[in-house]
Amino acid sequence: MSDAATPHEHIELPALSEREQRGNIARLTVAQALAGANSVVVYATGAIIGHTLAPDKTLATLPISIFVVGMAACILPAGAIARRYGRRMAFLAGAGCGVLVGLLAALAVMIGSFWLFCLATFFGGAYAAVVLSFRFAAADGVSPAKRARALSFVMGGGVVAGVVGPQLVNYTMYLWPAHMFAATFIAQAVVAALSAIVLLGVKLPKPTAAEIAGGRPLGLIVRQPLFITAMICGAVSYMLMNFLMTAAPLAMQLCGHSQESSNLGLQWHVIAMYAPSFFTGRLITRFGAGRVVSAGLLLTGLATAVGLTGIDVAHFWLTLILLGIGWNFGFIGASALVLECHRPEEKTRVQSFNDFIVFGTMAVGSFASGGLLAAYDWNMVLWVSFAPLVLAVLALSMAAVNMRRVPAMQDHGK
Repeated sequence: MSDAATPHEHIELPALSEREQRGNIARLTVAQALAGANSVVVYATGAIIGHTLAPDKTLATLPISIFVVGMAACILPAGAIARRYGRRMAFLAGAGCGVLVGLLAALAVMIGSFWLFCLATFFGGAYAAVVLSFRFAAADGVSPAKRARALSFVMGGGVVAGVVGPQLVNYTMYLWPAHMFAATFIAQAVVAALSAIVLLGVKLPKPTAAEIAGGRPLGLIVRQPLFITAMICGAVSYMLMNFLMTAAPLAMQLCGHSQESSNLGLQWHVIAMYAPSFFTGRLITRFGAGRVVSAGLLLTGLATAVGLTGIDVAHFWLTLILLGIGWNFGFIGASALVLECHRPEEKTRVQSFNDFIVFGTMAVGSFASGGLLAAYDWNMVLWVSFAPLVLAVLALSMAAVNMRRVPAMQDHGK
């Protein structure tokens, strides 16, 4: 584990004043709240629109899978932009994609084009990939003692997204009766534009020559046992959340539940994903990221077990809520571990690579989710979820010696 310790030998003093740090965290939190509505709208409507427009009903969840492909395909280019021109430029490019997804999706619904809708969700995935980098940006120019809290606080902005997204769908989906959901995506484009305005005020350290150069070889960094563990746990946490959330709205519809019930379930799911963020950072500081990740995996397993007990609205809602909390602990805990595995000048490359693996794994899960639901049923989707959970638990168990180093995060906070 000597490699894992090297980042702390190269810690740089905070490049931002306290005022700038607070301003960045506030703006990134607001932007997270606004931009997060993009993902909620796509997940709430994607499978439903897909089921209506697809030439083959087995392709109903393909738009959401394409959304995840967009996340995986665009995270490395976004990281390259951030490394070369700064994170704010990458953020604004992402917001441009957010406006584009809304306009293209509205047009696709109006003309009844399934493949144009899939293209729109690809850009939606690109936007979502950039939005998820907000969490790492919050740690830029912040002392090590405050990084986990800054990261988790910005993620907390998703609580508002959990309310804004579903309500955006509820209040706009019938505004244009001839083209259901067209007005929803136009509204989503406006929200993305507002997010861009907020991001204009973010002040982050400019890329240094060392950061542009990239530091150590990426292969050396990613072979660290701690990084491998963080990557597996982050990928499994996010993949399972996406795996189940992709299928849940359509599964609820197939079980006879209303679109409003599905939207409300998704709303509470997203709130559960982000609300714990206001204290997850403190939990990581106190108990260590490894224990927080373990709790997240346990909650995800519990969510799956609850789903297997019935198909009433309450079963779906409780499953989605537990799934959201489990994702929060698992993903933020894993993200905090990633921060321990690189030097400052290596951050954008390592963080982008980590997210590329996470989103690539999500894409596989998303495609599998739709196929399983179409070929079998909701219960089969739930049963299959246990396999990656076991993998993540084994990764944590086998890395027990390395995980003992994680409480060092607490020491840096003292």
